[in-house]
Amino acid sequence: MDELLNPSLMAPLNLSGDRELVLRVMPLPADVNANGDIFGGWIMAQVDLAGSILPSRLAKGRIATVAVNQFVFKQPVSMGDLLSFYARVTRVGTTSVSVHVDVYAERNPANLQVVKVTEADLTYVAITAEGKPRAIPK
Repeated sequence: MDELLNPSLMAPLNLSGDRELVLRVMPLPADVNANGDIFGGWIMAQVDLAGSILPSRLAKGRIATVAVNQFVFKQPVSMGDLLSFYARVTRVGTTSVSVHVDVYAERNPANLQVVKVTEADLTYVAITAEGKPRAIPK
């Protein structure tokens, strides 16, 4: 199920392993690189946004990205792909939360395919208004 989803399901709200749909977005023409694919940096920014959703809920306030621990581009993303971002909390520390994000693309609506295009592991830290680390509420 990780690499190819059942096309009849489209991209579901939840995936196995408690992965929750946190963002769905379609890239625009301005997001295309010289090769005709979507810029990797644009995808990275969307992954950072998607990855921050669950830690933000847990922290009940301001958070900041402190690390991108792993980032793997599995397939190119093209214009017209609808991207679904699934997140799962992998660790909750005293001040930080680690998250795994999987990204799937729905492509070719006439003959729908859903493929995994990216995955990443990120760490966020809860911060005060002054930008200092603070404890995650229990």
